[in-house]
Amino acid sequence: MKFLSDEMISGLLPAETASFPSPVPTQIVSSDEYLPVPQSAQQREVEARLTEMSDRLARHQGLSRRRFFQTAAGMAASFVAMNAVFGRYFAVSEAEAATPELANQLADAQAGQMIIDGHTHFLRDDTRLMGFVKGREAVGQWGWNKELSGKEQTIDDLKFNNYVKEVYMDSDTKVSLLSNSPSDVPEDWFIPQDQVFKTRAAVNEKAGTRRMLAHFTFTPGQPGWLEKVDEAVEKYKPDSWKGYTVGDNTHKELAAYPWHADDEKLMYPFYEKIAKTGIKNVCIHKGLFAPAVAEKFPRLLPYADVSDMGKAAKDWPQLNFLVYHSAYRWVGGDPAQAVAEFDSTGRSSWTSDLAEIPEKYGVHNVYGDLGQIFAWTSVAQPRLAAALMGMLVKGLGSDRIVWGTDAVWTGAPQWQIEGLRRLEIPEDMQQKYGFKPLGPADGELKTAIFSGNSARLYGLEPQHAELMRQDGLATLKAAYQANGPGRSNLRYGYVSRPA
Repeated sequence: MKFLSDEMISGLLPAETASFPSPVPTQIVSSDEYLPVPQSAQQREVEARLTEMSDRLARHQGLSRRRFFQTAAGMAASFVAMNAVFGRYFAVSEAEAATPELANQLADAQAGQMIIDGHTHFLRDDTRLMGFVKGREAVGQWGWNKELSGKEQTIDDLKFNNYVKEVYMDSDTKVSLLSNSPSDVPEDWFIPQDQVFKTRAAVNEKAGTRRMLAHFTFTPGQPGWLEKVDEAVEKYKPDSWKGYTVGDNTHKELAAYPWHADDEKLMYPFYEKIAKTGIKNVCIHKGLFAPAVAEKFPRLLPYADVSDMGKAAKDWPQLNFLVYHSAYRWVGGDPAQAVAEFDSTGRSSWTSDLAEIPEKYGVHNVYGDLGQIFAWTSVAQPRLAAALMGMLVKGLGSDRIVWGTDAVWTGAPQWQIEGLRRLEIPEDMQQKYGFKPLGPADGELKTAIFSGNSARLYGLEPQHAELMRQDGLATLKAAYQANGPGRSNLRYGYVSRPA
């Protein structure tokens, strides 16, 4: 969080120890990409209702509150509390929260659903890890980091074991894509590029199936960047490419190489090169640039929106452009402002612009990723989450939206999976804005978003789902569920310090 001032940092607390450990967060949790906003009055009410309900139901079920929150009934209780405060956006009943057998039956019925998470990260090295070392040892038996680095496991290595636990053990995620974030300061990359692909190889070897995908992160403008792309194709065989148009997202104050996706001189040689390789998925970070960030880094603002995406997509129809975060601007901004913008205009900066690209440019190769956008809006303003889903489906089509959670910042992604499974756009919004209903958890639309679209993009055959049911990760998960500590409900980013 080096781009933050001491004053900004003084207003933050580590989410792992300072946030309410409910299954669904009751306040905004941020990574180092944006500042978290303070807990709203509505979120405080959700937390209060959930506290009362969970204490009552936990006692009735003979559980501690912590243990209740680890159960399917506890997950349901979170959505009951949210409906009570925000209105009925999530399909859930108090009977589900009060009846473990019913909750477990519903959860078990959905556990096998194919979930491909196209947007995940490791935790950055941070001394906060010391607080939950013991809870991460359950998956240490695989010896991941010793294999990858040739040395004994240390505290700095445990963040990957935690990733395995949170993503593969504590959620219904079946396949994840390991993403990265570059920096003009070499030691400040989220993960060294070589480590990314060693991790992918280790996970898939241990699983015996294709459980992890990985980006190669390209850095337009940096010395020798195109030559590194050639090396990546030969050495790493990436599943896709990832770039940040703002350049250095970690050190925005230093970012020397911002770029536009439609820069013919800089970017088109790259597109021509990768088109020949057959690695056609280009993932581009956009959005997460609320007014406070824009005020601090005004020179990067023109690179954060999607004004450069339409022409690039039109000129390169043989490529797929996956816009990360669906270019949503308001993460880190005031949720009330974001809702007010939608209520007054029917639009949301810059996600509406993204949704309009297919019609405006006559293209069908632009996709919207839900990483962070769904997590942030569903806990801050479910109405906004519903609106964003509606506009993306309406503009991009249900076949061009891909699931992503930006885990592990917000903890195990199961609550986000449950959120989309349960979310529905209210009928009044459907009628007013021409939005389609999202339908059931296993319906055509949500199935496409959760897995169908990513499976098509990354060449995962239908039989892959069946192979994973008995692979190495499935075996480990069965043992973990029988003997493991259970979902921690911890978050690993930052929350706003109470006033």
